[in-house]
Amino acid sequence: MARIAGVDIPKNERVEIGLTRIFGIGRSLSNRILKETGVDPDKRVKDLTDEEIVKIRSEIERNYKVEGELRKEISMNIKRLMDIGCYRGLRHMANLPVRGQRTRTNARTRKGPRRKLMKKK
Repeated sequence: MARIAGVDIPKNERVEIGLTRIFGIGRSLSNRILKETGVDPDKRVKDLTDEEIVKIRSEIERNYKVEGELRKEISMNIKRLMDIGCYRGLRHMANLPVRGQRTRTNARTRKGPRRKLMKKK
């Protein structure tokens, strides 16, 4: 297994797909990284030379935020919104949808399971 950005990439996968296991790297970014490093996207991870792995690793470290660094930045952005008290920050605090979705129905993922109501007698 090749270890890139702290993530073990399975040997049998194509490099193009294997890089998407890293948080913050999707298919298009994976292809861009491989194009810049000159590595064939159809090559299997087990067939990569040490030199190619070092090239990919250094390209990612130099130019992209991935894994822990990216997760930290995202959480800090959300914390900043909550600290300044803007509408989006308030929605995050209340654990409600942030991007204008309706909440009268269809917000179960964000709200959590339904709370049982006590029947009046």
